[in-house]
Amino acid sequence: MSVSQAISSHIPYLRRFARALSGTQASGDAYVLATLESIVSNPSAIQMGAHVRTSLYRVFLKVWAAAPIDDAAAGSPAPDEAGARRSLDAISLRPRIAFLLSSLEGFETAEVAKALDCSTDEAASLIDAASKEISDQIRTDVLIIEDEPFIALDLQTLVEELGHHVIAIARTHKEAVKTIETKKPGLILADIQLADGSSGLEAVNQILGNMEVPVIFITAYPERFLTGQPPEPAFLITKPFGVDSLKAVISQALFFDRRSKRAAHEHAV
Repeated sequence: MSVSQAISSHIPYLRRFARALSGTQASGDAYVLATLESIVSNPSAIQMGAHVRTSLYRVFLKVWAAAPIDDAAAGSPAPDEAGARRSLDAISLRPRIAFLLSSLEGFETAEVAKALDCSTDEAASLIDAASKEISDQIRTDVLIIEDEPFIALDLQTLVEELGHHVIAIARTHKEAVKTIETKKPGLILADIQLADGSSGLEAVNQILGNMEVPVIFITAYPERFLTGQPPEPAFLITKPFGVDSLKAVISQALFFDRRSKRAAHEHAV
């Protein structure tokens, strides 16, 4: 089996991880492309066999650390400003990476350690630190767009366990758009395809025309939305989902939302 064949099934999930880590589809996919280019130039970086996935993510993280593609893709900050902002973000970066690897990608602690080039004890410590940091994050109001009652109830329970408040559960495009006329969510969790034939994607796009709010999409078929073709979701959770994966992605979505608002405020001042 060739290296390309060995890693091909892991690429969609690497895109999911990269988008969650960088905050946008564009920058996440740019990092994945840079990772693949790095592997083409040095195929021996990939360990074949049982550790192929871990070594793929390890190469990605080396590329991510070496090149601020996300800042370059954004095109706005000057190099010195981008570097300073990246350094500030890096204060809690390794714990967030460790937590995403563990909770979103399902890595065992030993695999997290291999991907991050650290000891198993350090990896466990990073995951624990991130969990505590996330528990202290700002609480927000959440709109759930989900037509399946049991899944909607599971989402509500998990979101409330994380300390957030569910302002409404909308089951159709029309209900979702109607909800924001009177309630302003700080976060939206949306199923991509609703049972009545309406689209969670279309509902969210209409909502985003009237307000800025971070969105996390939920789907049973992640491969369809992780192809690298724009536009695709920046934040995506796969059904069935667990509390840790939901916790990780919500944390990342709110992190980038707060960073964006802070940057906008500093620019205005």
